[in-house]
Amino acid sequence: MTGERAVTRHVVVMGVAGAGKTTVARGIAEVTGLRFAEADAFHSAANVAQMRAGIPLDDAQRWPWLRTLAGWMGDRHAEGVSTIVTCSALKRSYRDVLRQGPAEVEFLHLDGTAELIRERLDRRVGHYMPASLLDSQRAILEPLEPDESGVVLEVAAAPDDLVAAAVRRLGLLRRLPLDGR
Repeated sequence: MTGERAVTRHVVVMGVAGAGKTTVARGIAEVTGLRFAEADAFHSAANVAQMRAGIPLDDAQRWPWLRTLAGWMGDRHAEGVSTIVTCSALKRSYRDVLRQGPAEVEFLHLDGTAELIRERLDRRVGHYMPASLLDSQRAILEPLEPDESGVVLEVAAAPDDLVAAAVRRLGLLRRLPLDGR
């Protein structure tokens, strides 16, 4: 393929903490072969310590993190590798930064009631993001706009159902069957 670049897909699974981003993104990666990355792994130690203390990040702290994620997706795009990344991507401006990596980024917004998400956060162990930050995340959440490529799914569904719906609605190619769905 001289001069041609492989077609790649880049999906960001977005939403507030506790929406199930990691579970769903790993499931999609498993059935499609997209390269998975957890955005939390790209945070600086200072950012993690601040969130662990229950203090929300401000935009100045988020910009370098978002640019690093965009760069990671852009590098994979240059290699001809499709990706799926978990990232809260709560504001349009954050999603605009993510689109500075590969030109085409699709979003899968996992959305749910505050009660359901809070219940999930209260049961979650081993994660630095406390349930106390849910309200601040919900307050800044800007839904996908009509000109943004993406899909919204209700998180009350079972994880396997969310994976199947995401793969279907985003038109992703499967490398493994989804139990006949």
